[in-house]
Amino acid sequence: MTDQLTSPRNEPGSPPPLPPGSPLPAPLGLSRSDKMKSELMAGGAVNENGDDELAGGWRGALAMAGIAALFVWLATINIWWFVFVVGLVISIFLHEVGHFVTAKWTGMKATQFFLFFGPRLWSFRRGETEYGVRAIPAGAFVRIVGMNRMDDVEPGDEDRTYRQKSFPRRLLVISAGSIMHMIIAVLLLFVVYLGQGERTDTFEPGVSIAALSVNGPAQEAGLRVGDEFITVGGVDVAQTRDVFDVIGTFEPQEFVEVVVVRDGEPLTFDIGLGATPEGRALLGVVSGQERIYTQHGVPAAAYNAVTDIVPVSWESVQGVVRALNPVNIFTHLAGTNEDLQTRPTSVVGVTGVADDIGDIEGIYGVLWLLAVLNVFVGVFNMFPLLPLDGGHAAIAVYERVREAMRGGRQRYFADVERLMPFAMGVMVLLLGLFTAALYLDITDPL
Repeated sequence: MTDQLTSPRNEPGSPPPLPPGSPLPAPLGLSRSDKMKSELMAGGAVNENGDDELAGGWRGALAMAGIAALFVWLATINIWWFVFVVGLVISIFLHEVGHFVTAKWTGMKATQFFLFFGPRLWSFRRGETEYGVRAIPAGAFVRIVGMNRMDDVEPGDEDRTYRQKSFPRRLLVISAGSIMHMIIAVLLLFVVYLGQGERTDTFEPGVSIAALSVNGPAQEAGLRVGDEFITVGGVDVAQTRDVFDVIGTFEPQEFVEVVVVRDGEPLTFDIGLGATPEGRALLGVVSGQERIYTQHGVPAAAYNAVTDIVPVSWESVQGVVRALNPVNIFTHLAGTNEDLQTRPTSVVGVTGVADDIGDIEGIYGVLWLLAVLNVFVGVFNMFPLLPLDGGHAAIAVYERVREAMRGGRQRYFADVERLMPFAMGVMVLLLGLFTAALYLDITDPL
């Protein structure tokens, strides 16, 4: 670490260190390696385009039309996938709104606000900020100049950089994304509690068919939505998991006896099982139990929506620790661990869960899932790991502690370049986690 703001690139022949608070010289041309480091630490692209380089015209219009068509296509395939994905994109957008609004309010210069990463598809400029959409739907970013000492800025903008602002302002801006996730979660929970009621862990007796696979074995045999299971394969069905567990003991093409109640009358079906893409036996039903909800008025719904964030946040912390545990990742990939609580899950897997919840609980179930996901993302994002926001917050806290140790008379600027190996290690871990989760969600859906 260092106690002075030095030139962004400490190469032979670089100018001598500048006193704290001094403006940097005009931006230097960055090598590909320097650019990658700067973008990793800044959380997004650092290159700026002029007005004549903005992405627009017929190509931009075509790209945006293509994105709109994809959303329409998703809605025609599965309405719950559509609702969940739209809610997720809105949450990502509002995360960046949190960063952007607080950056502007605290006097920082924000030059880019983009949804997604990668090449620009469409953009426009308002004032000093370029807004737009990029090609890779893996997040979003706001470009705040001068996030750290590696970031070159124009000399006249130095006093508007993130690094030159006070500790409270830096901490507010870097935490604003996660704060926004918590606000979203509270609002969603309020809507759910008011409209449907607060979820409990208690269910009405009986397991019913909530949905049927189109042309699946169960539908072909004559089962209907609303039929209540009595036995499957001669085993009494007491909870939703029982159906899945019993079918798992059979092989594809085998016949299983299913007894259900319809309109008060017991009916027996001999069903030839199908096969999943992984070669497991498939009945083709989504089973569910009628959950019991606690009804709330407006005051109680608002109060519980706020207070419930605490236990959900703690569960999210535990979930992050389990997900980042390499042992859990390897055991799930090896097929020796079937504990769903320790299994890493990607957006693909959660979207599939949204479909099941939507079929059973409707729109309120999907909104509840989005609320829980927002809490999880908000908590995960504040873990003190670079390049997450929590890593930047930890650096701000470290700088403030070092300043306090000197009596608060001199600013301290952390040398974040020394943290690059750590940040790269975190990126490799997250990439491995995402790859493993995506593989499991495709080969063994939840």
